[in-house]
Amino acid sequence: MANYLAQFQTIKNSCDRVVAAVEDVSDLWPTVKGLFEEHQPLKRAVLTNKTRNPVLVENLPVEFILTTDARLRSRFPHEQYLYWFREPYATIVLVTCEDLDEFKNILKPRLKLIVQNDDKEWFIVFVSKAHPSNDQATKSAKKVYAKLEVDFSSKKRERCCKLDIHGPDANFWEDLELKITECIRNTLDRRVQFYEDEIRKLTEQRFMPIWNFCNFFILKESLAFIFEIAHLHEDALREYDELELCYLETVNMPGKQRDFGGFDSEDDQAALLKPGSKPLTQMVHDDSFREFDFRQYLFACQSRLLFKLNRPFEVSSRGYSFVISFAKALTFHESVLPFCLREVWVFTACLALLDATASHHNDGVVSPDIEKEFYRLQGDLYSLSRVKFMRLGYLIGYGTDIEKSPLNSACLSMLPWPKPAVWPSLPPDASSEVLEKEKTILQATSRTKHFGIQRKPLPLEPSVLLRVANRRRASLSTGNISEIFDGRPGFTEGSGLEASPRTPSSLKVQATPMSRTNSSPGNFESPLDRPMRLAEIFVAAEHALRLTISDHDLLKTLSSLQDFEHKYLSLTKGAAENYHRSWWKRHGVVLDGEIAAVCFKHGKYDLAANSYEKVCALYAGERWQDLLAEVLPNLAECQKILNDQAGYMSSCVRLLSLDKSLFSSKERQAFQSEVVNLAHSEMKNPVPLDVSSLITFSGNTGPPLQLSDGDPGNLSVTVWSGFPDDITLDSLSLTLVATNNTDEGGQALKSTAATVLKPGKNTITFDLPPQKPGSYVLGVVTGQIGRLRFRSHSFSKGGPGESDDFMSYEKPTRPILKVSKPRALVDLSAAVSSALLINEAQWIGVIVRPINYSLKGAILHIDTGPGLKIEDSYGIEMERYMETDCDAGATKAEVSVEDSPVSPKRDSEVLNLCDGKIVFSEWASNVSSILWVPVRALSEKLARGSSSVTPLKQDILEGMRTVALKLEFGVHHNQIFERTIAAHFTDPFDVTTRVANKCNNGTLVLQVMLHSLVKANLIVLDAWLDLQDGFVHGKSDGRPTSTFFPLVVSPGSRAAVVFSISLEKTMPSGKDLQLPESILNIKYEIHGDRAAGAHKPVDANHSGADAVMRDLVFKSAIVLQRPVLDPCLTVGFLPLPSDGLRVGKLITMQWRVERLKELKGSEAAEQQHDEVLYEVNANSENWMIAGRKRGYVSLSEEQGSRVVISILCVPLVAGYVRPPQLGLPNVEEANVSSNPPGPHLVCVLPPLLSSSYCVPVK
Repeated sequence: MANYLAQFQTIKNSCDRVVAAVEDVSDLWPTVKGLFEEHQPLKRAVLTNKTRNPVLVENLPVEFILTTDARLRSRFPHEQYLYWFREPYATIVLVTCEDLDEFKNILKPRLKLIVQNDDKEWFIVFVSKAHPSNDQATKSAKKVYAKLEVDFSSKKRERCCKLDIHGPDANFWEDLELKITECIRNTLDRRVQFYEDEIRKLTEQRFMPIWNFCNFFILKESLAFIFEIAHLHEDALREYDELELCYLETVNMPGKQRDFGGFDSEDDQAALLKPGSKPLTQMVHDDSFREFDFRQYLFACQSRLLFKLNRPFEVSSRGYSFVISFAKALTFHESVLPFCLREVWVFTACLALLDATASHHNDGVVSPDIEKEFYRLQGDLYSLSRVKFMRLGYLIGYGTDIEKSPLNSACLSMLPWPKPAVWPSLPPDASSEVLEKEKTILQATSRTKHFGIQRKPLPLEPSVLLRVANRRRASLSTGNISEIFDGRPGFTEGSGLEASPRTPSSLKVQATPMSRTNSSPGNFESPLDRPMRLAEIFVAAEHALRLTISDHDLLKTLSSLQDFEHKYLSLTKGAAENYHRSWWKRHGVVLDGEIAAVCFKHGKYDLAANSYEKVCALYAGERWQDLLAEVLPNLAECQKILNDQAGYMSSCVRLLSLDKSLFSSKERQAFQSEVVNLAHSEMKNPVPLDVSSLITFSGNTGPPLQLSDGDPGNLSVTVWSGFPDDITLDSLSLTLVATNNTDEGGQALKSTAATVLKPGKNTITFDLPPQKPGSYVLGVVTGQIGRLRFRSHSFSKGGPGESDDFMSYEKPTRPILKVSKPRALVDLSAAVSSALLINEAQWIGVIVRPINYSLKGAILHIDTGPGLKIEDSYGIEMERYMETDCDAGATKAEVSVEDSPVSPKRDSEVLNLCDGKIVFSEWASNVSSILWVPVRALSEKLARGSSSVTPLKQDILEGMRTVALKLEFGVHHNQIFERTIAAHFTDPFDVTTRVANKCNNGTLVLQVMLHSLVKANLIVLDAWLDLQDGFVHGKSDGRPTSTFFPLVVSPGSRAAVVFSISLEKTMPSGKDLQLPESILNIKYEIHGDRAAGAHKPVDANHSGADAVMRDLVFKSAIVLQRPVLDPCLTVGFLPLPSDGLRVGKLITMQWRVERLKELKGSEAAEQQHDEVLYEVNANSENWMIAGRKRGYVSLSEEQGSRVVISILCVPLVAGYVRPPQLGLPNVEEANVSSNPPGPHLVCVLPPLLSSSYCVPVK
């Protein structure tokens, strides 16, 4: 079967669609051929795949061939099964007949003969030529077609269809397509089953000696081709995949030595997409195929199917994997293959895949993920071809022009050298080329980087090419080291042109200088007697490549340095562009750097700068500082050439921001010098730069600065400088950001003077104005150096206190400043709440409590209210205030710690009041203190006593005095606290009098009760009574018995003094009255503590030792009334209703006023003749008055005249209460007689139950 490979390939190439045989019985094909071909391809054909599942095939082309055609007749029986894929899949029988007898006698037997072959799938097309206007012919045709259907169709399958040439044919073509599809499907199933059976038989014989892979290949590819022409491309692709797996197993079977291939002409050009590039007969080797050719053939067939399936992404994916795996196979056989065949083949394979997949790919057809992955694979293919192209260029001497970038170094230094069995020898007529190469090598100098940066060039080779090439020379066994390196000390391991640190010390020897005669053309007589020089290696490799490479375009690109650079740039741009459109955008950016290097070399600095900026942004974002240190100087050089001062300054700052170990101190100082010079140059606009990695900052260690609302302060910040030398900042500002509201911009703190930053750690102090309450963290540091405006938002964390290390970390959460919310910083309160003595110099205490706040230098303003004055002649005493458990004025949290180290121990001090203010001493800044201020409450009113029957109500507000306090404190006295405290002043005693007894001789015993009103011990030394007119003393002189004194009255207690008085016999007239009221005189002393209340007057404590102590005398007016012996008016309370009083019930209170006699003297003159003023007094809690409480009533002047005063009122409470009382304000009590004579009680009943509030119980 293997002998039919050539014929098999020829037939396969000529057959590209499904064949349908046409059996033209009635010579109708010329008439209907055009109609049949117009309705091709089949629009919707449902076929069955290998797994017997229906598959919808759209636009299936079918080729119609007459059975009399030579292509169908020239078949040998043994070939039919071998090339069964080209046999017809359906047979269409064309007939026509208008006579029924003719059909029965002639046509029917012939048709029976045609369709008797069971292997054929057939159906009959009856063509009617009858014109619609010819009824007879039409009827005859219908009868014949009906008979045809009866004879050749069955219930299981309809095998007949009718084509009316002159009539409508829409249904016919649909029916025809269904019948053709059915025939193709049945034929396809039968043939697929046949091939599967044959393949299964051969597969079972795989490990037998008689097994032949070529036979297996013909059957397997025939099956794949059947699927392909039926447009079942998925099944065809699966067959090729299985064929590839089977072949790889066959190739890798041990024990058989097989020819790899690769020696034919143009084998260096990959045939991945050209299945017919080489006939199968040239691939055959023994019972199989050569691996080099056959694997490419299989991949080409797979790619063809994938393109038909519109899956260029899979072609690219499979192609990249195939190139990698096939390159390994080429490496394994490299020693027998032409020189650098592997590099050339990989290069051409990548370019072929790139061109084919790019032409078949349409954006937007596949999902975005697949599209990005497709471009990633395209970038990988470009990168692989680029690396191989650079290796070829390096081998022929273009290595000095290849940019020694990290990317190129990483790619080429890991790529092994070609390993031919013998390194190519130098042609005898190549002396001129060698001299030219040596001249190029000697003139090649590495470009000096900007800023004088000295860097060892990165290697572009895995090992020394000179050594590798000479070792592979056939005649070189053991060479001299000095000869291997051609006597050049610069050629050491690591690069053919540069030194490398990997060179052993034994090899780093000083060789003798190269002799000029050794490089002359005359010394090429016996080149194998000595090692080849580097120039000779380049020339030899170039000549060998010319023999290997058959692609004229590739040869042209390697013929000159300009063409090489042009192709190199094209490949790099292709890789970068595809990576930019894929997931791997970073790879594209890195390749942009390689493009930038070429642009820089040719003076296109603007394009180079744009590409370098992208690369630097990538390296900086990934924190690849080693790579950034290689590229950033190139960007800076471009910017300087383009006079981009802002960009150049930014690049210098970024160079300074890199790790110190990447550059020497001299280089870093050069960076700083450029920055300072540019900053102070005449630039038009200021340049803003972010120096976050160069200048970092942090707060000082320890707790954050604590301030209160409205307080200024000083904030210290540690700033780390990454500059190598001192640098002067024209201005420096720090922004604070509130943690509770980050949306608001922080407040900037500015340094008042120019700041000099030293390398490493610096401490900067900022003036802090008052801030809003909250926690603050460091925001950004901004400043200016000349025209440079820098900004840093990077936070640092220094090492130990002695360390100046420059370390940058993420933003901390620890606040640098805490401003407390508005709260009480201090409290001012009165030290004493009890009463003090009025009209006496008393100490009033003011307690000052700092609440976690210093009162250093605080100023207290004191302003007394009306009726109170400060005794200026005495100082204000300030002493430490010790809190006790009974103090409720402050909690423990509010009281400062008295043992604070900043508060010196001190107990008291006397302060002088100056302009109404005093200044606090330093010892009282953090402790609670009390101020004793000497004041005197002034009152000209004489104290009045009261009767026990009608006690006198005390007015609380009468003895109140106020002191306004204003405290200014804080660093700048910006905190102000104001409070007004009240002090209660009173008399020492409350006097109450009553007549204790009345003797038979008219003498009255008057009892005077003294009630202490202060929290102090009162010592009564003496007491006397100055009586008013109408009263005289008894037998005594108006003083109590002296044995009663001194009388001690405790705080809040009562004492009594008894006087004996009597009525004066003769009452003087009004004009001779001396004392309208009696005066009680009490001489006393007071023993009290000023911390508790009333105490000894201030002036008494400060009197001299020899001076007579001033006595304290209390005077109180007492009203003594003569008995009512001859009243003028009487007031009587009329009886209440018999049903009594109830709460809420309106009643009428009545009083009767009767004139007993006429008024005499001045009282009569002051009164009106017929009107009397009345006033009703009632407790508002017990009674609600509905009438007038005050008014006038008419009362005749005649004796015995009377009037009744009525008032409506409502009781409010139940029980025994005092009723309202009627009084006559304009008439003295001595002229009024009341009935009942004193206060009395009435009974008020509760209110009656109301039915309206009752709920009936069901």
